Amino acid sequence: MNEKQDSYEALKLKNQLCFPLYVCSKEIVRGYTPYLKPVGLTYTQYITMMVLWEEKRITVGELGHRLYLDSGTLTPLLRKLEAAGYLVRERSEEDERVVEIRVTEEGMALREQVKDIPHRLGRNIMCGAGLTDEEVGQLYALLYKVIKGTEEGTGNDE
Repeated sequence: MNEKQDSYEALKLKNQLCFPLYVCSKEIVRGYTPYLKPVGLTYTQYITMMVLWEEKRITVGELGHRLYLDSGTLTPLLRKLEAAGYLVRERSEEDERVVEIRVTEEGMALREQVKDIPHRLGRNIMCGAGLTDEEVGQLYALLYKVIKGTEEGTGNDE
């Protein structure tokens, strides 16, 4: 193979690490739909509620940071969850520029309806893929290593 052909090898889909990551992510998120649709949540709303169940109160900025979402994505999502009665947005008493989100009693009750989803979905996906518990742990650690690397900007040629 000549040098010109070699330079195009990187453009083949089969040589892209990002592609199987993209497909896995898309398919896993799609797998949540039958579990979340009955309770009226999208996957992004679900992970938002997961943070609220854990924290009870959080600023919009911190929530965006935790979920890797910008305010343009987060604002309409929070409006819908607030309209459903699952959370309340309030200005911070310390700094009125900061908006805090607080989970409501209805939001906490929703947790009971979805508490089995992680186990049910995880079992279906990981068992279906034939992964052992050890492999699942390795995959988890590797993905968070990649996330950390992207946050720190490792691998940038610039």
